[in-house]
Amino acid sequence: MQFIDLKAQYRALKTDIDANIQTVLDSAQFIGGPQVKELETQLAAFVSRKHCVTCANGTDALQIAYMVAGVGEGDAVFCPDMTFISSTEPAKMFGAASVFCDITPDTYSLCPESLERQIQAVLAEGKLTPKAVVAVDILGNPCDYDAIVPICEKYGLFLIEDAAQSFGASYKGKRACAFGHIATTSFFPAKPLGCYGDGGAIFTDDDEMDALIRSLCVHGKGPGGKYDNIRVGMNSRLDTIQAAVLLPKLKALDDYEIDARQTVVGRYNTAFAGKLQTPFVADGCVSTWAQYAVLAKDTETRDRIIAHLKEKNIPNMVYYPTPQHGLPVFKDEPTYGEVFANANDYCARTFSLPMHPYLEESEQQTVIDAVLEAL
Repeated sequence: MQFIDLKAQYRALKTDIDANIQTVLDSAQFIGGPQVKELETQLAAFVSRKHCVTCANGTDALQIAYMVAGVGEGDAVFCPDMTFISSTEPAKMFGAASVFCDITPDTYSLCPESLERQIQAVLAEGKLTPKAVVAVDILGNPCDYDAIVPICEKYGLFLIEDAAQSFGASYKGKRACAFGHIATTSFFPAKPLGCYGDGGAIFTDDDEMDALIRSLCVHGKGPGGKYDNIRVGMNSRLDTIQAAVLLPKLKALDDYEIDARQTVVGRYNTAFAGKLQTPFVADGCVSTWAQYAVLAKDTETRDRIIAHLKEKNIPNMVYYPTPQHGLPVFKDEPTYGEVFANANDYCARTFSLPMHPYLEESEQQTVIDAVLEAL
């Protein structure tokens, strides 16, 4: 059994993926081939944004978003305390402070009330300049943008939607990557839309930001091309083979994979109701279920379940064992008295089970039986 079964997905899409890869091999246009532009066009249309720029990976996408936002020394960037380090890593790189906020106890995403408390704390102290908010659609579940967007507008903050885990999800009729001044996603193989290596994308509706992003992706190129360097940039491009792989995967995601994920989650939720804290999705929202994360009663119970799953050779993961404020790299970041009660509680009790759109009902029942045995 696979935690995320990429082999099963490949078998389902093999004819189209193989044909696309062969087309790239025959053309020898491994960088900047027509499949890259086609993918960018389809991705932008999928999420209803004006521009999409693909890049080398999701972390680069976030770093470029920080660069566009102008994050630098003396700035404060606000981010949920429960996420992967890439969400706020660029702040540290550019000399800014990462100001973590607690998460909600149900969706596990950025808590709007904690966000506003932290913004006000930074302003009251007067040492840092509030600059940007990174709203992370954690585990595939969208943030509460009806609450977060007005806070960003109130304090004049640049909003970045980190949709690395949520591509294909939706919030009140708008798809993930449709929010913020800039949105980013990742095509790491295990993501809801994953390639066969690393890849990422950046979305915006702003023409000037689009031009700047495209420049930053290719060594700060100017109107004259890659040898007309007008700023310091990066080398961050999605190669053509990865674009060729992603095109049929995007179609499958839209045609049936998102729906299949809901079916898998429905079975889990029914089996674990009243026994574990199952994931919550707000009304009007659709999660893309990058992971199926549940909460046990306490750490001891969580660890007992995980040990039993390992005995049964059932894959499992913990997303994530340590909140960001507890990581050594961020030990000197200001907390302003925030205790991160929800993030600490989540990390102490969470574990994730096999989750993908090709999970057979019989396999899922094996997982369910093992968890219930441990309980």
